[in-house]
Amino acid sequence: MYPQQIHQYVRQFFIENNCTILRENEHFITVQLTIDMDKKIMNRPFYWKYLESTGDEPNPAQLTLITDKNRLAESIAGEVVHYGSPRLNQLFRVTKELGSFAQMYERAGNRSGGQTILTPWVGVNYKITYSSDRTQEILYSLGINLMTGMIINSFQESISGLELGSTISPNTFHLPYIITPLRALERLDSVIENLIQKDDHTWAEEAKERRRKDLLVLEYFYREIEEADRPECYRIEKNAIEEQYETKIKIDIINGGLFYLKKN
Repeated sequence: MYPQQIHQYVRQFFIENNCTILRENEHFITVQLTIDMDKKIMNRPFYWKYLESTGDEPNPAQLTLITDKNRLAESIAGEVVHYGSPRLNQLFRVTKELGSFAQMYERAGNRSGGQTILTPWVGVNYKITYSSDRTQEILYSLGINLMTGMIINSFQESISGLELGSTISPNTFHLPYIITPLRALERLDSVIENLIQKDDHTWAEEAKERRRKDLLVLEYFYREIEEADRPECYRIEKNAIEEQYETKIKIDIINGGLFYLKKN
């Protein structure tokens, strides 16, 4: 997951959870948390328990996240986030807790006269994890037009600059979808599976080779003992090596939604 993808995800997360963006550029973002979001991610339960008991005015925190430290020109005090960092994983978990599916409408703007027509899209953010003794995670954001079936990549990035809301604007009409959201999700799942099949899987062969070498080392230490007579620790070590290098591919849906957009 590239820094710009992380930035777009973090930005959209806070916008959708009603947190005000106070300051940002392409490499960092400062947000004013809501009370609810402060309670969810700032880990200060005693503060909130004290406020509830005293009735004092709440003061939710401001949070600065640095999404690309290497390209940050100015000196910013904040928390560096990257793929696999505790804070980003926390935002993923909160997204799932709050509900991973949304229905959003693009704002029509202040157009005079005429009716704005919105086209339905399903957008899904996937995380693919390749794991053995090493782990690689890749994020894909796919969108499918429910009128035409056209599929695009980087869907999250394409809508990140749009003004979206949970209710439709006045004088706006949305087209009924031809492809059902469930069928659309099946198509996107197929795209992800095809991407995995076409990907470079030398990582799995390399893991098998590392497993082979570790097993050879283990066998060397017990070479003078018949396998039936080898101690329990031998079997424990062998099973541990097998488990360590077991290759797995996991697909997670981080979030998704039905989006009515002016694009067609």
